[in-house]
Amino acid sequence: MHRSAARKARGSGSIRLGGVTDYGAYRSLFDLSGTRSLVIGAGSGIGRAGALGLAAHGSHVVCADLSLPAASAVAAEIDAEGDSATPVSVDVGDPESVDALFGDTLDVVVTTPAINVRKRLLDVTAAEFRRVVDLNLLGTFSVVTSAGRMMAQAGGGSIVVVSSIRSQVVEPGQGVYAATKAGVLQMIRALAAELGPQGVRANALAPGVVETPLTEQIKADGDWYRAYAEKGALGRWAQPIEMAGPIVYLASRASSFVTGSLLVVDGGWLAVDGRYTPPL
Repeated sequence: MHRSAARKARGSGSIRLGGVTDYGAYRSLFDLSGTRSLVIGAGSGIGRAGALGLAAHGSHVVCADLSLPAASAVAAEIDAEGDSATPVSVDVGDPESVDALFGDTLDVVVTTPAINVRKRLLDVTAAEFRRVVDLNLLGTFSVVTSAGRMMAQAGGGSIVVVSSIRSQVVEPGQGVYAATKAGVLQMIRALAAELGPQGVRANALAPGVVETPLTEQIKADGDWYRAYAEKGALGRWAQPIEMAGPIVYLASRASSFVTGSLLVVDGGWLAVDGRYTPPL
């Protein structure tokens, strides 16, 4: 699709909805037909859910992951449903590998990869600190700046970065991880301010506890798993599919006036964190 046609089909930059009388304009708010999306970390967890959600709403999805077999498996799932996807391999820690993803115009970019070293700050080594920062912060920087340059030149687009509730609240053992997630949020806010005039939107997603391969360590500890479930208002963990709706929302025209924001999807964790239910 020609760039200008893609912009019209997606309209993720500035669109005018006030006074619209065509009911179809409201029906098409989440329609991503004719768009092209890149999901980094698509091989599993939240990335996989986001890729499937975007494809189900009509976008051609480039499924990118460090593991090409994992990316290919998700792309095959999408193709099997009659939608369209392309698998590619990427190393977010390698700027050249990231740059290679942006040869074609993209309307939506979603990036999820992150790692954590669960240690108290006084026990974290400089090497461990650099490993977390290099992937979570520097890797995200490589993605969003490459995406931002491409989208600014094309005249619009939507960038979605997965941050965390740890950008807002912390606990022992999460210091470095939380610092990177807070940094990612502030970087996205700056990008939104800088690229808004070019029609580029940039937002962050803050999941709470989600059952993914990366949280198997917690799930294996019954007390830890239950304690996290009880911290939220809904009293349970999220499933990855529950992140797909927010990702599609931030990618689509439904969020055309949303940029520089943090969309919290945490089952009420931040609302009731540290609560005590008194005997009333």
